[in-house]
Amino acid sequence: MHWKLFADLAEVAGTDTAAADEEATTVGEALDALLADRPALEDRVLDDDGTVYEHVNVLRNGTDVTATEDGLETQIDDGDELALFPPVSGG
Repeated sequence: MHWKLFADLAEVAGTDTAAADEEATTVGEALDALLADRPALEDRVLDDDGTVYEHVNVLRNGTDVTATEDGLETQIDDGDELALFPPVSGG
């Protein structure tokens, strides 16, 4: 199980990939561990209340978990790919 970080989130973290916490059982637990390991990401991902910003996508195997019923409580399994995707614009 691993994280992929995109765009400015990868720049802030200093890497575009990171191992996910083996002890984590939910996306939220894995995210907490990632942010603890890379504290500079926290301001880019979480608002003042500790909630993931609406414009940041948290993906599990390509699905945005914030748009699912379980949200950050979505269970994770070995081999899952987790991703943090900032807003994208273009033209």
